[in-house]
Amino acid sequence: MTSVSDFLVTPAYAQTAGGEGGFLSAGGLMSILPYVAMFAIFYFLLIRPQQQKQKQLRAQLAALRRGDRVLTAGGIVGVVQKVRDDSNELEVEIAPNVRVTVLRETLTSVVTSTAKPANDAAPKAG
Repeated sequence: MTSVSDFLVTPAYAQTAGGEGGFLSAGGLMSILPYVAMFAIFYFLLIRPQQQKQKQLRAQLAALRRGDRVLTAGGIVGVVQKVRDDSNELEVEIAPNVRVTVLRETLTSVVTSTAKPANDAAPKAG
C-alpha cells in the first residue's frame, strides 16, 4: 500500500565513482553554454548600444555652445544662451525672453547643433 509520502519523496540513486568527471567535463561545459550565449546576445543587442549612446550624449553635452537646441528630461525644448564652463549649469531660453537655468545632466539630447565639425570646412572655389 502506498502512502502520501511515497508521492512526495523521490528515491535517491547512487552515482558511480567517476561518473561525469566534474564541472570541466563536456557535460558540465555544455550545461553553461546556453547561459554564456544568452549573456553574449544581451551584451551585443542591449548593453553595448546603450553604452555607445551614453558616450555620444556625454560628448555632445561637453561640446555645447550658444545657439544649440536642447531637450530636457522634462520634455522642454530650448536654445542654449549661456554656457558656464566653471559649473554644470546652462542658461536655456525656452520661450521669448524666458530663460531658465538647467544642469547638463538633465539634458537628454541635443536637437540641433551650431557647431561645425573640424573636418567639414567649406571647399575653396578655384
